[in-house]
Amino acid sequence: MARFISFNAYRTIGIPDVCYIKPSRMFQEIDAIQRADAVLFPETWQVPSLVYGLKKPIFPSIETMQLGFSKIEMTRALWTVAPQHVPYTEIWSNTEENRRRILETFGFPFVAKEARNSMGRGVFLIRDEADFRRYADASDALYVQEYLPNEGKDLRICVVGDDVFAAYWRIGAEGEFLHNVARGGGVCFDFVPQEACELVLRVARQLNINHAGFDVLVSGGSYYILEFNVLFGNQGLISEGLSVENAITEYLERQFTPFPHAPNSRGKIIS
Repeated sequence: MARFISFNAYRTIGIPDVCYIKPSRMFQEIDAIQRADAVLFPETWQVPSLVYGLKKPIFPSIETMQLGFSKIEMTRALWTVAPQHVPYTEIWSNTEENRRRILETFGFPFVAKEARNSMGRGVFLIRDEADFRRYADASDALYVQEYLPNEGKDLRICVVGDDVFAAYWRIGAEGEFLHNVARGGGVCFDFVPQEACELVLRVARQLNINHAGFDVLVSGGSYYILEFNVLFGNQGLISEGLSVENAITEYLERQFTPFPHAPNSRGKIIS
């Protein structure tokens, strides 16, 4: 039996001694899960049962999974460990009174976000009251941040295990507010500031985040952590020939020894 159960075949391709199980079959495969050393890339809804019920170690960590699920909880956690590196943010229930409060507090433009989204989706530049009303009418909660002037780029700093795996600039397409590669942005691995990497690593270790892509904005000579994505995109990494799977394997090797060295291992699938 494989030592590791994966619930995400794509994210664990190339990792030795892994058995993939469809998330929907989790409860039919309880015996296999119990025999495994750890579970890799569960879906968010699986985490409580795996950790609290079956007492299984998971990767990414439970802190990564739970904080990464909601930008609101993520921001509150960042406030506890690095408040000076978080853009000024207000989080309110979506009431008319709170809408007025935000409009009285923030000058245009400002940034509004949906609590759960990624790859630049659900992030809006609010230029006027009409923009804000459209955002608020479609949102359960009000999550609003100050707009920080920048040079049309930000940093993506990827943490895998207990170290920074890769870091690069994401350069926004001409006229685009967002810098995401998935939205047409470019990448540059040159002149990445070490201070930003050290900040992210410190925060990740404090929060026990062990698989995430942190988005860091440089504004006014300071570094601001905008958010982090658990299932971060790898387009920028592939372009440099970097393998996240190898980094995950090395981390698992340190956590669960002895680890199998099977260069031809492809795992198997339970469907």
